[in-house]
Amino acid sequence: MSILTIIILSGVSLVAGFIDSIAGGGGLLTIPAFILAGVPPQMALGTNKFQATLGTSVATINFFHKGKISIKIVLSGIVFALAGAFIGSRLIISFSPELAGRIIVFMLPIGMVATLFPRKNITGQRTLTNSDLFVKIPLICLIIGFYDGFFGPGTGSFLTILFYLFLHLNLTEANANAKVFNFISNLGALTAFLISSKVFFQIAIPMALTNMIGNYIGSHLAIKKGDKLIKFFLIIVLVILSITLIYKYFIR
Repeated sequence: MSILTIIILSGVSLVAGFIDSIAGGGGLLTIPAFILAGVPPQMALGTNKFQATLGTSVATINFFHKGKISIKIVLSGIVFALAGAFIGSRLIISFSPELAGRIIVFMLPIGMVATLFPRKNITGQRTLTNSDLFVKIPLICLIIGFYDGFFGPGTGSFLTILFYLFLHLNLTEANANAKVFNFISNLGALTAFLISSKVFFQIAIPMALTNMIGNYIGSHLAIKKGDKLIKFFLIIVLVILSITLIYKYFIR
């Protein structure tokens, strides 16, 4: 692969990392870029997981240092996110993601409506219940972790919305905790892709570096600007994701 192509892909990864740290959905940029550069689809997914995993780790660390991450939530869902992502990745290596993509298309309008009409009384300070810790969080992490391993783009957006709706966190805290699980599910998925030798390291390493820079910048802005910035990017990402998936699974 030419140096110019690697430079272009690294630039795309920088922008994707910025978007990912704020609202998720950076894969909407990187995966099509991989395909256009001639990377086989499954190799594109694996390479994307490598650079996204390292990039997301930067945002996760930043949110943790700023006190935006709940240890209870993380401990409650970590195993389920890892398991779901690993299983999803193993399946996508041998099966088509068509059905999953169509299901996601139908789920997106619900997420957008929920984001456009937020609950006014959400403060993010409520006490987590046993139902939250032992039912809601494990289920959310298992399902979205599976989706992340199976396909990927929009994982951060879905996690943010579900934490916002079902755990009643404000968008800043929902986004911060979503970033942890996005990182965890990336790890689970990356493990499966590495086992199957589906990572193109020649482009994965430089893209990972620029993705980390994008995540660092974006996570700082998310903490500083709060809910309004996250909501703005979340809606944009969901609209783009809707259009992309409708074209991919219903038109093409």
